[in-house]
Amino acid sequence: MESYEALRERAAVACRVLAVTGLVEHILGHVSARTGPDTLLIRGRGPAERGLAFTVVDDVQEVGLDGTGSAPSGWKAPSELPIHTEILRSRPEVTAVVHTHPPAVVAASVADLPWLPLVGSYDIPAARLAHDGIPVWPRSALIRRRDLAEKMADCLGDRPVVVLRAHGLVTVGTGDPAHAVAEAVTRALAVDSLARMTLAVAATGAPLRPIPDEDIEELPDLGPAFNVAAMWRHLAARAEHEGPSTPLRP
Repeated sequence: MESYEALRERAAVACRVLAVTGLVEHILGHVSARTGPDTLLIRGRGPAERGLAFTVVDDVQEVGLDGTGSAPSGWKAPSELPIHTEILRSRPEVTAVVHTHPPAVVAASVADLPWLPLVGSYDIPAARLAHDGIPVWPRSALIRRRDLAEKMADCLGDRPVVVLRAHGLVTVGTGDPAHAVAEAVTRALAVDSLARMTLAVAATGAPLRPIPDEDIEELPDLGPAFNVAAMWRHLAARAEHEGPSTPLRP
């Protein structure tokens, strides 16, 4: 039970991180973590909804892949729950899903800019994600139905991220669910960093050129202890420091 409650807290903190880093605005966006083969924790909407920046543990409840559960009265799963459930259905190794609406990612996708490894050591995770390929789902529809979510999951394939054109971004994490939540959040930040750099370069009128493969080969894999764990400690501290000055609990 302690680890279950700790996972609820991790998901709540992740939502606050998404807010302070600008990956979400106001009340849109959600984080989920797998709790079993057919169950997940997800950030939903309660009767006192105050947005991602004010997320508390009570906003994170458990539901089944079919959307049913025993959540408190007044709590509702997000309308785009199928984003999470269909990915978890199709990829058993995935243990966390994050859906965000980073403005830079949306703008780059609307402009149909390519997702290229424009930078190297500046942002190694972003470079590697782009080099290995970032799929783009061409629909901008609200993904409320299972058939739409299945197509989105097919576009994601076995990749860790998928851009939803004119909509947002979906990222996933694997392994221990607490680690996976942090991993999915840091991946979202990497894609956002790449999008902002892509827009900045495109605005100069200069051509978008990927760095050479030989430079990609020189980029070390710094491992999860640095890319995820250390980054997560920073992000959690940042959310605590930069987050709302008013109490999180009403």
